[in-house]
Amino acid sequence: MNHLGRLDRLANSYSVMRHGQSKANVRGVIVSRFETDASGDFGLTALGREQVRTAARTWSPPAGAPPAQTLIFSSDFARAAQSAQIVRAHLAAAAVTIAAALRERCFGDWEGTPTANYRTVWAADEAGRTDDGVEPATAVLDRVTAFIADLEGRHSGRDILLVSHGDTLQILQAGLARIDPAKHRHLPHLDTAEIRRLHLVPQ
Repeated sequence: MNHLGRLDRLANSYSVMRHGQSKANVRGVIVSRFETDASGDFGLTALGREQVRTAARTWSPPAGAPPAQTLIFSSDFARAAQSAQIVRAHLAAAAVTIAAALRERCFGDWEGTPTANYRTVWAADEAGRTDDGVEPATAVLDRVTAFIADLEGRHSGRDILLVSHGDTLQILQAGLARIDPAKHRHLPHLDTAEIRRLHLVPQ
């Protein structure tokens, strides 16, 4: 379900950040289960940390929003949480709030396999299939848009940064664009440590 589907506008300004280069990225392995992440060393690489520092230095919150007042929410995976902490320190913002709703999409039986298998999952998305225990795009859409809908109910006029993962953020952007979440790869993908403003497409 797209929990933003009935909204005409957002009460807050939202930006998203894909985490910096991770050790899983370098190894070319899929790490999409929290248990896997928690039991291994899959946080940021030295390059990933520098990517995030560079992004934080060059990114500016919307005009009129003091950086220190930016609210930062992050996935609880190490690579995202570490990225969020680097940005928080640069902005001198309040403590990062960890949100399981921003976790990586679970890739099911592809866990621990080469990242080339992402393309198999994306092809299944396009074909309208959900195979191999993969979290459906619709389920990811449900959890991330529900999270934003909750933020909309609790805040107004705030600048909010969401730090998360590639597929999760692609699917969130599909929801804001009001397109089928299975078509998320049709949208420009986020590079590691890229920060992008979100916009809700008018109904």
